[in-house]
Amino acid sequence: MPFVTTTDGTRIFYKNWGAGRPVVLSHGWPLNSDSWEAYKDLADGPFFGHNRPGVNVSRGIRDAFWLQSVAAGHRNAYECVAAFSATDFRGDLARFDVPALVIHGDDDQVVPFEVGGQASADLIKGAELIVYADAPHGLTDTHKERLGADLLAFLNGDKLA
Repeated sequence: MPFVTTTDGTRIFYKNWGAGRPVVLSHGWPLNSDSWEAYKDLADGPFFGHNRPGVNVSRGIRDAFWLQSVAAGHRNAYECVAAFSATDFRGDLARFDVPALVIHGDDDQVVPFEVGGQASADLIKGAELIVYADAPHGLTDTHKERLGADLLAFLNGDKLA
């Protein structure tokens, strides 16, 4: 299994899909490496996040959420949330020295835009910021086509929306 070792000795597992120019897809939540695989494998069509009024959550999304929750276990899930919510990543963001794209929904009810996407983009020198109007926290599923197009445009050096 492939790992990268950080300067403090932490070993991080990663998945490598394909060949070519390297791209790192990162999510702020402590998800496992399968989180992006699920993104590319989800069926086309709208996804509505949990706890948003007036929407229906698909059975497939409920099953995927349940599987992730069960796989983590109560104690591990709690420890991940506690560690992630108490860790200050501002110094790490300020040290980025590669092109960075920050995408955030302005209707994120989990991580408000001002303290999430906006603050992150402000800390990363030269970062490009795209704000999705009325988009929720789970925009990797709700705005899948637009996200894919924006990621490709960024990677190809095209003008972003």
